[in-house]
Amino acid sequence: MNHTAPLAGRDVFRVGYGAAQLPRLHDRRDDAIALLRRAVELGVDHIDTAEFYGFGFANDVIREALRPDDDVLVVTKVGADPDPGGRLPLRPAQRPEQLRASVDDNLRSLGVDQLAVVNLRRLDTGPGLRPQGDQVVDLDDQLAVMTALRDAGKIGAIGLSSVTLDGLKQAAPAGIACVQNAYSLVSRDDEDTLQFCVAGGIAWVPFFPLGGAFPAVPKVTDEPAVHVVAEKLAVTPSQIGLAWLLHHAPNVLLIPGTADPAHLEANVAASTIALETTALDAVESRSNQVTLG
Repeated sequence: MNHTAPLAGRDVFRVGYGAAQLPRLHDRRDDAIALLRRAVELGVDHIDTAEFYGFGFANDVIREALRPDDDVLVVTKVGADPDPGGRLPLRPAQRPEQLRASVDDNLRSLGVDQLAVVNLRRLDTGPGLRPQGDQVVDLDDQLAVMTALRDAGKIGAIGLSSVTLDGLKQAAPAGIACVQNAYSLVSRDDEDTLQFCVAGGIAWVPFFPLGGAFPAVPKVTDEPAVHVVAEKLAVTPSQIGLAWLLHHAPNVLLIPGTADPAHLEANVAASTIALETTALDAVESRSNQVTLG
């Protein structure tokens, strides 16, 4: 199993860090900075973030913690804005002018002149928000803004999130660096989309890699077969879930999130777990799968 894979024109370590849980350390800023520094020490060289993570907290900490010589590729996303008073802490922001404003917000909070990769969060599939009213925007209109921002040098590469296979095929001529969809051992309904990415050299960066983020969605760590294999290999069930993803396709990059240094180290260590054919067969054939659409 390779330990690196391409993302936006460079090879990165296949286990990155997702900053969605970093705001849990909002009142412990020094710990948040130390966590990111530890990630870099462990070899993490790509971080996934968004301006709406912690209402700017995650980007602010990333800006303070990372140094130029760390050479960390920071991936951010647009398509939603913070909504502190809402039922969810974010709301759709799909209109072209909102995408442009979100890019500017991320540039400002990260303190950079160019965002290396920006994922357009489409909200077409998977669990979570769905666009309504004026938030239902044609993909071509959104891509026109994203490519204009790339041509202007504000964006280095474009990714997509929560996108259908048809949407990905429609967007592919614009040049898509990565896809972020919900995907795990127990929720593999986007397999055709993943295989399209394999064929096209597009990085596959699953969110909810261990399932279970929404009610009625099973957790990888609840699967008996996963526990059996984990016990045999003297690792945790979560590590088996992450290792399975790395073994499943060569273009998979992981961005597990945590606010705990020990969990961070365990997530990175998942890249060293060798799953033989019998172990892979065991967890794949005995694990439940659900459709997240």
